[in-house]
Amino acid sequence: MSSVMAFSFCTLVLWLYSVVFVQAELSQDFSKCSNFFYRGTPPQGFVGAGRQPICQRFRNQYHFASLYHRENRTPLFSAYTLKPANGKRPNATWMYEPQLSFSRADPEMKPLPYPTTDNNVIESQAVQQDYKHSNYTKGHLNPSMHQETKSNRMATFSLTNIVPQRAGSNSGPWSQLELEVLRRFKRACVGPMYVLTGALPHKHTQHWINNRVLIPEYMWSAYCCPFYNRSTSDHTHFPTHAAVGRNDRHSDQEIVPIDVKAKRSKWGYDVRRMSLEALEEVLTQRLGAPIRLFQDQCREQQDIATSAMTTPHEL
Repeated sequence: MSSVMAFSFCTLVLWLYSVVFVQAELSQDFSKCSNFFYRGTPPQGFVGAGRQPICQRFRNQYHFASLYHRENRTPLFSAYTLKPANGKRPNATWMYEPQLSFSRADPEMKPLPYPTTDNNVIESQAVQQDYKHSNYTKGHLNPSMHQETKSNRMATFSLTNIVPQRAGSNSGPWSQLELEVLRRFKRACVGPMYVLTGALPHKHTQHWINNRVLIPEYMWSAYCCPFYNRSTSDHTHFPTHAAVGRNDRHSDQEIVPIDVKAKRSKWGYDVRRMSLEALEEVLTQRLGAPIRLFQDQCREQQDIATSAMTTPHEL
């Protein structure tokens, strides 16, 4: 082979490689959507096989990020910046992530046919028929009404943002928590509020719907609002706060106690508010690895410097 031919062949190989690289949006990190994490840093400690970072893309725009567990066919968490909705909740057009089934597929989420017959899609992720007759609702980790535009809200209807959630939780105490966080944002948050919402599997025995989709025992959520109105806000809720909600009314009460006076339809789906540190401790114990949700506990560099200067005097 002549040197010219060899150079042309190598150039062609490099060009083909670059095309594949550009098309393949799924990667080992969140570098293309790091803006959904405080200081561009994803949570630390969510390690293990089968975990796929997804920059959730719809209509040529990234809307939020999810860490998806391929074997469980559910997200471990979704990360987003809260912006109050400027309209109503859209009609649900459920979507799927093509690249989970084929790495060179279009990098945008697509409408999910019902019933889904493509085996590559069925094997790679949850589909709508998984939830049929399951007695579980499709529970958003990133709720649509925490997203500003219609496109933002439509993007939350990807099944890669969904876990099996009991109706008593989804339309009860967990829904109230989402409204509560929204009110706090409007009342006191100045600038972005970074939110992480995830799910915890059962501690000892795994529970599934359709023998395919893992059912969480608990939902959890935490937010980081580094800049807030200090004159009007409740300082126990800023700059961070967190919560854990029951998704199994028969679970023990070690993490979240039960309100025995709750309505029958909501009984056993209580939500416990807590500090960020308390939630990280719960996650660390249940997941078996040190968990840190926000870089420097959502403290701005100025606060850290001030703390470093005052701590010696306090000692």
